[in-house]
Amino acid sequence: MAGIAVVTISDRCAGGMREDRSGPAVATLLQQLWPDETIGRGLVPDDEEAIVTLLSELCHQEYQLVVTVGGTGLGPRDITPEATRRVIEREVPGLPEAMRTFCAPSYKFAWLSRAIAGLKGKTLIVNVPGSENGAKESVQAILPLLSHALEITSGGTEHPKRG
Repeated sequence: MAGIAVVTISDRCAGGMREDRSGPAVATLLQQLWPDETIGRGLVPDDEEAIVTLLSELCHQEYQLVVTVGGTGLGPRDITPEATRRVIEREVPGLPEAMRTFCAPSYKFAWLSRAIAGLKGKTLIVNVPGSENGAKESVQAILPLLSHALEITSGGTEHPKRG
């Protein structure tokens, strides 16, 4: 694995007005799947250019997985999906669909998430909500898919048998 990064996108966390608990929670979940992997961390405000710049740099550094935390809602500063679309080359719509489907039974507002996922080269970028519970549940929804997704993005060709 070339690397994993978790990037929190929040004006309040970046400005020191709130402790980032969602990013570390996501990093902990990913660490359980890849215990030998060092999880890189980033923190930027809800600024489209800052997000695009950081995501582009992580792709350039050939991180295999980048999970963004925050900025997926309906607020005027929630622009993570727009910034992500500027970076990715191909969308992977099934991942956010799986997250919303998994989270909606316990939180009906999960359907309002505008999270997206996509590929830039061999880097998979996945947006998750900024709330700690929403972020954790969203990652839990796709954990069973991530190993295979990353294997395929890195050039693998074997698909698991149905069953």
